[in-house]
Amino acid sequence: KTPGAAQTKTVARPKPSSSNKAPPAKTAPATTSAGSSKAAPSTTPKTADPKSWKWPTEGRVIRGFVAGDPARNGLDIAGKEGQAINVSSAGQVVYSGNGLIGYGELIIVKHSEKMLSAYAHNRVRLVKEGDQVWAGQKIAEMGRNSRDEQLLHFEIRSSGKPVNPEGYLNPVNE
Repeated sequence: KTPGAAQTKTVARPKPSSSNKAPPAKTAPATTSAGSSKAAPSTTPKTADPKSWKWPTEGRVIRGFVAGDPARNGLDIAGKEGQAINVSSAGQVVYSGNGLIGYGELIIVKHSEKMLSAYAHNRVRLVKEGDQVWAGQKIAEMGRNSRDEQLLHFEIRSSGKPVNPEGYLNPVNE
């Protein structure tokens, strides 16, 4: 493999959870001047088993994680505008807005005291700050990035530092 070379991988459709019967309310959160709403008091789970993390959407990984490259802090997963974006592991939404440059409509979920996941370039956000979410729950619809590509940019951070999401996600065939 050539370092930094683009690699592609097709991701299978996430299996719906049996508890995923009612979609979250499609309400628009009240926003501040930074484009985010105020968070509710934290009731974040203390642990999130990395083996339980699911792929957030189906599609092909068109750009992978590259350690030390701020432009490659996660995975870019190509798909169709409007397709479901699902949370990878249970947690609490700590950010739902568009105030961070370069991420478009962004959702950040806190899974434990040290683990976060981020879902960027959404067309529609279906959760607001303070919401509790479960693994596999639809939290957004895929949108486009600034290059007009239909994709999800997905990151996992441990103690604030980007880590390779593929080291946490279940294998595609599970």
